Amino acid sequence: MIHIGVIGSGSWATAMIKMLTDNAIEKQIHWWVRKEEDIDYIKQYRHNPSYLSAVEIKLEKVQLVAEVKAVFAASDIIILNTPAAYLEDALKDLTPEDFKGKLMVSAIKGIVPSIKLIVGEYLNRKFDVGLGDTVVIGGPCHAEEVSLEKLSYLTFASKNTANAATVEQYFQSHYIKTVESNDLLGVEYGAVLKNIYALAGGICHGLGYGDNFQAVLISNAIREMEYFVNAIDPQPREINKSAYLGDLLVTAYSQFSRNRTFGTMIGKGYSVKSAQLEMNMVAEGYFASDCIQDIILQHQLEMPICNTVYNILYKQEPAASAVRKLTDKLT
Repeated sequence: MIHIGVIGSGSWATAMIKMLTDNAIEKQIHWWVRKEEDIDYIKQYRHNPSYLSAVEIKLEKVQLVAEVKAVFAASDIIILNTPAAYLEDALKDLTPEDFKGKLMVSAIKGIVPSIKLIVGEYLNRKFDVGLGDTVVIGGPCHAEEVSLEKLSYLTFASKNTANAATVEQYFQSHYIKTVESNDLLGVEYGAVLKNIYALAGGICHGLGYGDNFQAVLISNAIREMEYFVNAIDPQPREINKSAYLGDLLVTAYSQFSRNRTFGTMIGKGYSVKSAQLEMNMVAEGYFASDCIQDIILQHQLEMPICNTVYNILYKQEPAASAVRKLTDKLT
């Protein structure tokens, strides 16, 4: 029997537990939950007290674990599902030895901010995990819709597509369809960028721009995304597939998008700190904006939407004037 570890206990991690336990293949799940009191609550009530509380946790298939190292020791496949900003802290007690023989899966759509690396590259440099031994989960899939069993598609990307196929089989169900890809870096960077573009869409919404302008913004955003990923990792890819365009669309328009919500608050005049305090969840686009800006400068790329978001968030440029300047650069 396969043993799968899940690191993280937020809404997306809780949705992941639901998908894995609704799948028909026999498996044992080892779930690291950060707070001891949450472990006690889940054991008693079979629900996560803080996120997706309507989801019933099937405890006969899930072992709750308080130590990350114990999850690694017990599992064949490890799924990382914390916000990117908290990943280093979650893995702080581990060494490359703990990763040997493990198939690593990243469900994190963000960049590790302290070292400005996407998760696959971070695992490679810090723990010597080969990119072929890493699978990235992408695609337009909000945790809230998973909890309602709304039909969703996930993309599993790896340099070694056999590993992608291995992982995807444990997620398939009547409401989850899966797609394989060999574009590990493209899918991972696309997932990072779409958060920045959703944040841009939220800012414009908060400023009062309408649907007509949003359509122009997002059509420019997908071209900007394609330009970026082709510059970083040139290879044939169809940017209109669900892992790229689909994920961008759902994040830019959905009521469940925390990045769009965060951006809307900024557009309405909230400071970054005030918006962060009011939200219960992490908007990955905030941290991603700073990290992506470094890559843009390093590669001398023309990325007007990303530049605008960065200037608003980190250079304190007024949102109204920044977006007004951006409108002259869109087509």
